Amino acid sequence: MSNNFKIIAGPCLAENEEIVAQTSEHLSQIAKKYQIELIYKASFRKANRTSIKSFEGVGDETALAWINTYAKKYNLPSITDIHNIENAILAAKYVDVLQIPAFLSRQTELLIAAGKTGKAVNIKKAQFMAPEDALKAAEKVLSTGNNQVWLTERGTFFGYHDLVVDMRSLLVMKSAGFPVIYDATHSVQQPSLGEQSGGQRQFIRSLARAAVAVGIDGVFFETHPNPTGAKSDAATQLPLSEADDFIYKLLELNDFIKRTLNA
Repeated sequence: MSNNFKIIAGPCLAENEEIVAQTSEHLSQIAKKYQIELIYKASFRKANRTSIKSFEGVGDETALAWINTYAKKYNLPSITDIHNIENAILAAKYVDVLQIPAFLSRQTELLIAAGKTGKAVNIKKAQFMAPEDALKAAEKVLSTGNNQVWLTERGTFFGYHDLVVDMRSLLVMKSAGFPVIYDATHSVQQPSLGEQSGGQRQFIRSLARAAVAVGIDGVFFETHPNPTGAKSDAATQLPLSEADDFIYKLLELNDFIKRTLNA
């Protein structure tokens, strides 16, 4: 199987050390099994929860230390979200890739701060943003001399509490020469349903396959040992026990598509 297809996976939030340890170990075994680039993902803090009552995190440096420790232990590169300039400076000490959350993907100061760290920067295309505008966000990072920019599609607002994925955006962003990632988790999210966001987990696999068929460079998904008990994005995380099969089938499809496109 192709080993140049990126998989970004891990729990939505580093909610406790056990979750970080368990998920990183499990995902590292999958990475070794298929000889792939798997970037371990966990947010150290959720700064844009729907409700003030929602759990945000255990403490920034504590969570970042867990991510760093277990990603290194299992030989995985790591990625986490940042929300402000101070986060960019702090998180760059612990992880390999900085991720710009969708709602913040037009924030010039944040993009430039991320670029100046010298780390790879994954920009989530905002739910309100056209794919052409995501390229403008990428230019802000490039202005720092940092050309390690990835773009991630995570769906577009479709009314107040739903998202839809326009597969054309994947091609638009890819045509500009950036690695393009499909976010299989947040694309099926139903934002702000009451006190928290909901989602339609049953569509994760089908939409991920559709995105891979376009000819993208990787897939992002969140996974948890017990999604219904997760403290964030419980409705859209894939059970950890299903991660191996999910990744295998994406890799198999990617190999077929890339062979077909290059035939």
